[in-house]
Amino acid sequence: MSYPVEELQRFGYQQELRRALRFRDLLAYGLIFMVPIAPMAIFGAVFSASGGMVVGAYAIGVVALVFTAFSYAQMVKAFPLSGSVYNYVGRGIGAPVGFVAGWAIMLDYILVPSLLYLVAAVAMNATLPAIPVWLWLIGFVAANTIVNSMGIRMTARFTWIMLIGELVVLFIFLGFGVWAILTGAGRWTWEPLYNPNTFGWSLLLGATSVAVLSFLGFDGIAMLAEEAKGGSKAIGRAMAGALFVAGLLFIAQTWVAAILTPDTQALITNGDPAGTAFYTAAEVASGPWLATVCAVATAIAWGLPDSMVAQVAISRLLYAMARDKQLPAFLAKVSRKRNVPRNAIWLVAAVSLALGLYMNQRGDGIALLSSLINFGALTAFLLLHLSVIVYHVIRKRSRNLVAHLLMPLVGATILGFVVWNANVAAQRLGFVWIGLGVLVLIGLYLAGRRPELSGFAPVSQPATPARQEV
Repeated sequence: MSYPVEELQRFGYQQELRRALRFRDLLAYGLIFMVPIAPMAIFGAVFSASGGMVVGAYAIGVVALVFTAFSYAQMVKAFPLSGSVYNYVGRGIGAPVGFVAGWAIMLDYILVPSLLYLVAAVAMNATLPAIPVWLWLIGFVAANTIVNSMGIRMTARFTWIMLIGELVVLFIFLGFGVWAILTGAGRWTWEPLYNPNTFGWSLLLGATSVAVLSFLGFDGIAMLAEEAKGGSKAIGRAMAGALFVAGLLFIAQTWVAAILTPDTQALITNGDPAGTAFYTAAEVASGPWLATVCAVATAIAWGLPDSMVAQVAISRLLYAMARDKQLPAFLAKVSRKRNVPRNAIWLVAAVSLALGLYMNQRGDGIALLSSLINFGALTAFLLLHLSVIVYHVIRKRSRNLVAHLLMPLVGATILGFVVWNANVAAQRLGFVWIGLGVLVLIGLYLAGRRPELSGFAPVSQPATPARQEV
């Protein structure tokens, strides 16, 4: 019996998902979830919200999430299970708090595919107007659901192919962009990082709450703890590696785009309602062809690989919560042939399609989804930091106060300021979602289904596995 299987049985679960992912697959999964070219889609919004300090907003995001990745690494070592913050907070603090954390991150994961599909469908419709948005939505959802239902190996192969394609487009932009700057199309400046004329902490942190959208996904690697060959060690390394690489790529491309932006003051004042600011900078770098390449690549990246791995993440969260009887049991069923939670995958597909079609009818659909996603993720991250302190310092009496007290405290403080300065509407709707989760939790108690997780010590016999379907 391999060590990762023993890790799982220690908590009363059977190995049902297939351990097929190597470190490089996990790294690719995290990068494709974050999308190396993600800033291309929201560059203008972050630039405007930050008063032009778009690189500063991304830099703060990297710093904040480095601490979060460290806390993830501490908890995945202790609890190498699918479910991410749901399991870590539940086992670190208590099952009811874990339910709330799972509910909060669910707001992120269940809305992310809808946002990605919608952004991609709108962009492709702008490129090929003859095909309506709703048809693009259906096509993206159907393609991803089929691939994910074929098994985690198929998903891993597809993400590698798409990741290489995104990186090629990114380096083409950076190559032409840097050359344009060197030949006089723009001048080097530190203002994208720090501009004394517009600087303000509330302004910059508010912009960071938007920029964080580009980073969401590194945490999704933790959802694959039961499918990683290297167990918890590989998960921690992959999360740190993906965050570091993505952070460098995000900062590089936004800095080049900021320098090439033809009218920075107009962008700050008027914003970027059409979402074309980055493509305008690409056109300055090398003409309309580069703008078109970047726009189409962004649409495909958001609509296929990114939304595909997002669907994987939320399906594993639903599987983990259903396995613990905190969601309907049919979500815990695993396909015997493919070793994937097929029911959860299909449910996510249906919800993503319905939400995407609905939000397409709203003028503020994309902005609303973005704000809600960030609020849910950041709230769950705050609870994650707290779980590190409670579990390691209070319960385990750890003397490693740097790793188990100082690091999570710093991370929680930075994220707290970001949440505090987030969009007010997102705060209100986010707290409504959390309140709804608390009501569901109360309903579970009243129904005699108090949230419980299998013990923290080794058990004598593995728990009965979730039912499998053919």
